Amino acid sequence: MTVKQNSFATVIPLPTADQLPGTYRLIGFTRTVVATGETTDIFGKAPQGYITYGRDGRMMVLITSADRPAPADLARVTDQQRADLFKTMLSYSGTYDFDGKVVTHHIDISWNQTWTGTHQLRNVKFAGKKLVLTTDPMPAPTDGQASVIVVTFEKAA
Repeated sequence: MTVKQNSFATVIPLPTADQLPGTYRLIGFTRTVVATGETTDIFGKAPQGYITYGRDGRMMVLITSADRPAPADLARVTDQQRADLFKTMLSYSGTYDFDGKVVTHHIDISWNQTWTGTHQLRNVKFAGKKLVLTTDPMPAPTDGQASVIVVTFEKAA
């Protein structure tokens, strides 16, 4: 295990590539607007989802809103209901690389097709059983404002 010693003589273990593989349950998904500091829960207060990192170098994530609409009859789902369901989820899969600080998702399939073929970088922090993935500031797809996304997971049992 690699360790870092700061000026206070505290030893802080650094993440290793072996620490990432596993399945994690979503516990939070927030967006903070850089200019204002305003933070919102993108998928509601109790989003649902999982992310899995395999030792084979593949990953998969599925996230849904807490208050996702449920059609009464699958045989009669309207186009509006389909659109509402699509807007309340995020999902993709691909391979990944992890250098101990940043995980790069090399996406080969995605829910919105625009992410397919892209490389999504996430800063990684571990806090006990929690895995925290953070983006660098980037324009939000909804309004173009520079934002930071923080997605927090907890190791699944």
